[in-house]
Amino acid sequence: MAVTNTPLRGLSPASPLMRRLGQSLAVLPAYQGTAALADAPPTFTEVGLRYSRYSEDSLDSEKLIFGSANRYDIDITQLWIEAPVGASWSVALDVQNDYQSGASPWFVGAQADGEPGVIMSGASIQDNRVEVGVTTRYFWADGNAGFAISHSDEDDYEATALAFDVSWNSADNSRTWSTALSSSHDNVRPTQGVIPVFIEEDGLDTQSAHFGVSQILSRTAVARIGLNYTYSEGYLSDPYKLRDARPDTHERLALSLGYRRFLPDFDASLQADYRYYADSWGIDSHTLELGWAQNLSSSLLTPYVRYYSQRQADFFNVVSDTSTTHHADDYRLSSYGAVTLGARWSILLSEQWTLELEAERYETSQSSGLYSGEKAPALVDFWRGTIALIWRFE
Repeated sequence: MAVTNTPLRGLSPASPLMRRLGQSLAVLPAYQGTAALADAPPTFTEVGLRYSRYSEDSLDSEKLIFGSANRYDIDITQLWIEAPVGASWSVALDVQNDYQSGASPWFVGAQADGEPGVIMSGASIQDNRVEVGVTTRYFWADGNAGFAISHSDEDDYEATALAFDVSWNSADNSRTWSTALSSSHDNVRPTQGVIPVFIEEDGLDTQSAHFGVSQILSRTAVARIGLNYTYSEGYLSDPYKLRDARPDTHERLALSLGYRRFLPDFDASLQADYRYYADSWGIDSHTLELGWAQNLSSSLLTPYVRYYSQRQADFFNVVSDTSTTHHADDYRLSSYGAVTLGARWSILLSEQWTLELEAERYETSQSSGLYSGEKAPALVDFWRGTIALIWRFE
């Protein structure tokens, strides 16, 4: 794959990303070790159907200058099947359909009182995306390896991706090492509509590499650590935003930590995850999630809370400064904080059938973040709900 021949150009000592990352990692908490169990191919076939509904809150009327206050609603339907093939292989097929409608911020301007306001896209946007992926996996005594290919297509975007991953266990099966490589090629073809766009077609190539270690710490505790690097080159601006000119390269580095501890007295487990992210655009972010997985008579209930904080990109301005080479007023590139409250509930209906439910609420504000910066008027809050039915049989 192309990823194996792509140099990690951003990892030189002169890279601004690596200089900032070195400074930020100095304040990370100490972390011990890392989840491992012996691998084995599935002994049953699994068929699943999942539906998710994502709904953004309407934009506050005080922040709207022109256009529709209604934002995105997305309906996601996913069907998958995974089955063993012989004694050492498995194969999986995943098909996903996303339908989205609504309006999105076009650009930020000044209101009559001088405060920033949002010009929305006005007319409703509708789009449909279909993605198909196939994964095959080989298992042996000390590990497994998988190869995946996927293709997605929508009105204005097409992407094809390849991925390879491998994991292997220590002799006593207490430690697992894992690594993965992926490569994707995307083709952007913006739809000309009420909102004008200024390109007809462009491309984007992305390579990614991951390495992780997981470790059984005791009879009741498991920990993991992982490092991920991604490099993108090509068209990275948003064609549907009026004032959006981003660099044509983007390198990203993420460090993730996880811990699970089973508490026999409560028949439950404590779950903690942390992720630090930094990129070449000047963004840093921290994500901390805490969950409590409670075993019930025939189900598993996991309430969780997640906190996220992000530093704005170097070229972000609330009212985009078009005098500079790179500029954007996209709220997703601003400094902000976000809190998510949610719960997952897995219910065993019978030996073969499982029902899964999940609901979460996500809220953002500039003041709840760890970093200072300009206050973006288009920050988004949303609800998300999911229901899935899974059938397993031999």
